[in-house]
Amino acid sequence: MIEQILGPVTPFLDQLFEHLREDKIEVGQYELDHICYRVETLQRYQELVQQLSSFGILLTETLIGGRPISTFKLLTPIAYKDRTIYCLELPAPKAGSPYLEGFEHAEFVIDVPFAEFMKKYSKCHFKTKGMQKAVNPEISIKYDGMSVKFHHHPIEYVIKYLD
Repeated sequence: MIEQILGPVTPFLDQLFEHLREDKIEVGQYELDHICYRVETLQRYQELVQQLSSFGILLTETLIGGRPISTFKLLTPIAYKDRTIYCLELPAPKAGSPYLEGFEHAEFVIDVPFAEFMKKYSKCHFKTKGMQKAVNPEISIKYDGMSVKFHHHPIEYVIKYLD
């Protein structure tokens, strides 16, 4: 299982869902498309790319913002309560943006326009910079040490058809 090399994912997801519950954001009907695991160094990124190849299929390694980002489709999905998460994103560190190693964000696929979603949860502080992305725009909410993102297409679909 993936947790053998990345550690337990349940505490991260428990905390993330607690933030969503506190903000009264209902995500039960939305697919939890993928989660992201950050690393501190390029060397650690390269090590994990090799190790993760035993646990999943590398869908893509793409240069984004000057650094590689790998996305894996896991052979055995991450199971969390009634959800199964098939994809894992692993970005190399971005120069000037240090991250501690660990799970960093989760992304949900929503089926409503961003404006409608943000209006429904108007008390939340959405970051909208990602709406400008040419491929699979997103909105997000940053919490202490983690974030949640909302977009309209699953990452595997984006990799196959939109990128």
